[in-house]
Amino acid sequence: MAADLEEKTDRYERLLAEALDVATVAPPPESPLGESAEEFEEMAQAYLEDGRQFRENDDLVNALAAFSYGHAWLDAGARIGVFDVPTDGHLFTV
Repeated sequence: MAADLEEKTDRYERLLAEALDVATVAPPPESPLGESAEEFEEMAQAYLEDGRQFRENDDLVNALAAFSYGHAWLDAGARIGVFDVPTDGHLFTV
């Protein structure tokens, strides 16, 4: 069971880090949607950092939760069109 949790935590950390690397803000940055996109991206980045901190403290449950929440921010942003993202592959559900 612990090995499954560790593998899943590793996978979700990679997923979030990769998604952050490829998501780009779609609307103009000075527009209200551009500002929202930046906030979504900041939240995702903060959850990635939080997850890594939890991992350092051997708290894999909260690390996995943080990575999952972070990815949810990006995926939601992609679905509403504030991020340009690849439509093929495993990173987004758009």
